[in-house]
Parts: sequence; C-alpha cells; structure tokens
Amino acid sequence: MSTSTALKKPYTKENFVSGQEVRWCPGCGDYSILATMQRTLAKFDLPIENYVIVSGIGCSSRFPYYMNTYGFHTIHGRAPTIATGLKCVNPDLSIWVITGDGDGLSIGGNHLIHCMRRNVDLNILLVNNRIYGLTKGQYSPTSEIGKVTKSTPYGSIDYPINALCIAIASEATFIARTLDTDPAHMSYIMERAANHKGVSFIEIYQNCIIFNDKTHVPVTGRETRDDRMVYLEHGKPLIFGKKKDKAIEIKGLQPEVVDLAKVSPNELLIHNEKDPNPHYSYLLTQMDYPEMPVPFGVFRQIEKPTYDEMMENQIKEIIRTKGKGELKDLIYGNNTWKVE
Repeated sequence: MSTSTALKKPYTKENFVSGQEVRWCPGCGDYSILATMQRTLAKFDLPIENYVIVSGIGCSSRFPYYMNTYGFHTIHGRAPTIATGLKCVNPDLSIWVITGDGDGLSIGGNHLIHCMRRNVDLNILLVNNRIYGLTKGQYSPTSEIGKVTKSTPYGSIDYPINALCIAIASEATFIARTLDTDPAHMSYIMERAANHKGVSFIEIYQNCIIFNDKTHVPVTGRETRDDRMVYLEHGKPLIFGKKKDKAIEIKGLQPEVVDLAKVSPNELLIHNEKDPNPHYSYLLTQMDYPEMPVPFGVFRQIEKPTYDEMMENQIKEIIRTKGKGELKDLIYGNNTWKVE
C-alpha cells in the first residue's frame, strides 16, 4: 500500500482497488468476491491503513495484491498463523484471511482449527470451489465422492470435508455461508463478520469456470435455487420455495421439509443463531441437497473473550505484579546447561 495514508474518509470501493492487473480466469467467481470485499470495507470508518489481507496459496490467495491495503501472501496453509501473530501484536488491525478449500482444509487444516478454537479476532473467508484450480484441477478436500479429476481418473474415493462442521467442532464464534453469485448477501455477511468481536468464519460457494464449472449450480442455479436453498434469519422460521410454501420442522433430532399450509406455526423450526450450544448449528450443516434445502446465512454468532484480548490482559497483569522484566535475564538465567 503506497498512497492509502493520504486517502480521506469516507472511502469508496475504488479506494480499496490496488491498481494491480487482476490475473484470474475470465468468469472466475473470485472477481465477485474481490469487488464485494472492496465495496464492503469502504462502508466502515476504520482508517484504510488498519486493514491487512493475509493469504496462503491458491487462486484466491492472490487477494493481497489486488487490495489497496497492507497484506501478506504467505506460505501454503499458514495464513491463520501469520494473522494470529499480527493480531496479537497490533489489536487495532482489521485482519482478513483469504483461503481456499485446498489451502485451508488440507495442508492448512490444523492451523485453521486452532485459530478458530482460540477465538482470535480475525475474519476468515474460505473460498470453496471443490477443486485445486491453481494446480490445474486435482480433487480437493471438499470434492464430492466419485469426482473425476486429473488425480482421480476413476473417481475420488475420499469422503468430502464439510467446512462448516470443522468450524463448529472448533467452536468458532461466528459461522456463516454465502455464495459468489449473490453479492448483496455476501456483502451483508462480510459486514456482520467485520462487526463481530472474535473469529468469524465464512464459507463462500465459488465457481471455478475452468476446472469445476457449475459445481454449485444444482443448488444455486437460477431455475432451482428457490427450492434448494434456504436463507437463515435470526428469530424467523426457515421458509423456502418459489411460492414460499415450504418450511423446516424438527421431528426427534431430524429436520424435515413440511408443507407450510399444513402445519401450525408453533411446529416450525425457528432459527436461533445465538444458541451457545453448537448442536443446533451442527444440525443445520447436515441439511444438504437433494434431501434438504442448503442453508445460507449466519449459522452461529455468540460472544466469548478473544485470544488476543486475553493475552494482552495477561501481559498487563504480569507486568503489574512482577515488573517489565529483561530479555537478557531470561536468556542468561540459571536454568541453562552445557553439552560437552
């Protein structure tokens, strides 16, 4: 970022455009995600120099070059680790991690899990196109079983990872899903994530036009989405369908699709994103096409202390009780030995 400190608020989308040539395939879903992020960050009052974009490796990981903010294009799968360090030393930063299904859920899976369970105050966007696009089309951790790719010519025999299940198992405090073809919804989700204190994890359904074109279309296609998607709204029933005539009911521990005209409103499942118990949000992640509509929106948003906040408070308390200390004393302390 070279000129941002001279920029004046309020910002526009153009203030977040770096001027670098964007090198994605024509028609890639990443264009929509990039433009939405630039437009969304411009809404906030935070100085532009306080934004940092951190990425690993993959097509979406080229984001830092295209944002007129500070940024790191780091090593494969380690973006959450770099971002955690940044947040701990400078809590005033708004840090956005951009990762893909291969980068975040394969080589970087361990780092992603620990970043989320620590509740570091970061925003993580996981761009899920169910393929390794940068390396020209191998199956990824989210590819469906039976997927034929260059590395699985007879079909994948791996069961796919459900990204939101990983986030819920890690007890992330903000979990959401959106899609690249709905910029308004994507911006709404990003805005809510930015306002959340703690880790926010957003899965974005994205289309790789070259190596996995239309992978999400059976659910998100224009002709079918009304009957195969359901948008989550806190405090409201899960209603969907072209005529808004279908809803979700819970029978035992199982969600079921019901005819809205044939059930009492008291029987409908009411969305509660504030439920501290992760069981409900986990149940939502199990709703999948073709048996059930696929949920989009905020699955979970709860409050609890963040890692960076607790670390800062702990350091202050130790300094208060023991003084600032000297690094030299630690290095030359008594607890040393020689190997002869």
